[in-house]
Order: sequence, then structure tokens, then C-alpha cells
Amino acid sequence: MSGPALADLVAIDVHAHVHRGVAGDDREGHGTGAEAMGEYFGIGTMPRYSIPELAAYYRERSMMAVVFTVDSASQSGAEPEPSNEEIARLAAENSDVLIPFASIDPARGRAGVEQATRLITEFGVRGFKFHPSAQGFYPNDRTAYPLFEVIEEHGLIALFHTGQTGVGAGRRGGGGIRLKYANPLFVDDVAADFPDMDIILAHPSFPWQDEALSVATHKPRVYIDLSGWSPKYFPPQLVQYANSLLKHKMLFGSDFPVLTPERWMRDFEQLPIKDEVRPLILKGNAARLLGFDA
Repeated sequence: MSGPALADLVAIDVHAHVHRGVAGDDREGHGTGAEAMGEYFGIGTMPRYSIPELAAYYRERSMMAVVFTVDSASQSGAEPEPSNEEIARLAAENSDVLIPFASIDPARGRAGVEQATRLITEFGVRGFKFHPSAQGFYPNDRTAYPLFEVIEEHGLIALFHTGQTGVGAGRRGGGGIRLKYANPLFVDDVAADFPDMDIILAHPSFPWQDEALSVATHKPRVYIDLSGWSPKYFPPQLVQYANSLLKHKMLFGSDFPVLTPERWMRDFEQLPIKDEVRPLILKGNAARLLGFDA
């Protein structure tokens, strides 16, 4: 691990979005309606941070963060801004606090596989973010499997959005976003077909929380990140499993900037989580998954 010693970190946030390039492109990201998303999360105008700004933000808080964009070009018609390459390059310059993931729309096909390989071998990305609802695909669709093959081959992580989403929320017809793709049971097929690939199910998976818990308890390399929801709204079974069967597989994530690490951690303090489990969720489990505790 580069940068501060693991013991000096307050937490590792495994889920932070990058919404602005260093050139200052402040367009409405991916055609999903930033203002509508801000209203959905109750934060007003959606804040937009570049990679250097995110690095400063997390460094000030003695945290590390996994950072990424979402490539949904097949649905939005727009290239992600900032690009995967910009995120990876600038994260490498801030490796004391930032861990770069990439995002490839599975609809890119062979070109996407080639891009993923280049991002791994030339830019050092550590994983890939998939958003089935925004990208319009079922995770177990075989057309996405060549991407998973590359991720598994290189020993990296696949992070899947699961459950309801703020993308398109409040817009006419939900902005065309279909929630059905984000049922974590579709990721169960991926976990079975790629048994040597680490997988993160992102967010409390409303309305499929029990499905997510089932997949994570059944498949050894499936984890759950707790981003996107204040912990005070976690369903009881999620808290129960975090304290017991899945205490080594739950990960802190904020979904920044829609939820700040401070807000998440303040509400997390109020949960009946065992004292020995709290540090595992905040950084121990992520450190092990990312190979920082070797």
C-alpha cells in the first residue's frame, strides 16, 4: 500500500463517483439529470468534483476512496466525462488516497474488451464498475462475459450497482431507466461462472435485500458495499448479517457526493454493530480485498 500506513487511515470508501474532468466540463452527466438526482437524495444541486478535488477531500479526512465514472454510452449517447484514462492517470498521481476503477459499457463489445485490457495493463486500474440499470443489460447476459473474463484473468474486482437507483429518479418515465436489471440474483450467475473473480454488490439492494444477502453468503467472493443509504435506513436483516455471517464481507461506501462520508459514519455510529465488527466494515475488509494488508 502506498501513502499513509493502514493503521493511520480512518476508513476506506469503496464507492465514490467522479463527475467532472479537470478541464471543468460541467455538463449534465450521462443524460440522467443531475438536478433530479440531487432532489432524490435531498441535497439540492449535485456537487461535482474532479479527481484532484476528490484527492484533497479524502486526504483531509485521512481516508482512501475507490473512484470511478459510469460508461453508459449505449443508452445515453454520450462518452463518460471524465474519461477512464483521466481518472486512472490522476488517481495514480494521488495514490496515497485514491484507488482507480474503470467503467466499460458492455455494449461496446470487442472494443470495450480491448479498452479494458489497456486500462489494466497501461493505466493500472484495480477494478470495474457496472451499472446494469444505466447501461441497460442483465449482468448474466453472455455478451458481457468477455469483459468479466478479462477482469478475472487479471485478478481484479467487478463492482455492480444493485437495487433502486437515483439515476433518472423523478424524471418522466424515470429517464427510461429500468430497475429490473439491478436484481442481485442476476449477479449470482456471474459469481458462479467466474468463481475466481471478486465481486461487490453495491448498495443496500432495495427491494431485493434478501437476495443480496443470499448471494453474498453463498458465493465466497461476493461482498456487499453499504453505500448510497444512510445507515439509519438499513433494513434489520442487513444489520443482522453485518454483525454475524457477513461481518468479513461488508464494506463501507458512501456513494459520494450524494452522501458524504461524515454523514454515513455519523449514522453508522448509531447502529447496534459489535465493537469488533466496526473496524472491519470501515476499512479492514476493504484493505484485505484490495490487497493492502498483505
